[in-house]
Amino acid sequence: QLQLQESGPGLVKPSQTVSLTCAVSGGSVTTKNYYWGWIRQPPGKGLEWMGVIGYSGGTYYSPSLESRISISSDTSKNQITLQLNSVTPEDTGVYYCARGGTAMAPHFYQYHDWGQGTQVTVSS
Repeated sequence: QLQLQESGPGLVKPSQTVSLTCAVSGGSVTTKNYYWGWIRQPPGKGLEWMGVIGYSGGTYYSPSLESRISISSDTSKNQITLQLNSVTPEDTGVYYCARGGTAMAPHFYQYHDWGQGTQVTVSS
C-alpha cells in the first residue's frame, strides 16, 4: 500500500529557503507513468498546485513559482524533495506531496494518492 510522508522544518524565516521531503513507501518514485506533485494550501484558501516531477526526473512548475521552486527525486532513498527559495509569509500553509497518473498534471485534482501534509510557517 502506497504511503507518502512529508517532513520539513516547520518554521522558516522570511527570505530563507525551505526544503521539504516526501518519503515514499509501498511504491517507487521511478515506477513508469507515475508523477509526483507538490500541492499547498494557505490558511483559509484553496489548494494550489506547485509543481511535478515525473518517474524519469523531468519537472514542470507553476509559472507563478517557477523562479523560486525546485523539485528533485532521490532514487536511492525513494523520496521527493521540494525547495522553495526566498519565502515570504504568503508561503505559509500546509504542503502536500501526491502521486498521479497523468503526465505532468498541473491541477491538484489530477493527483489521487496524497500524504497527510506538513505545516510550513514563514515568520520572523
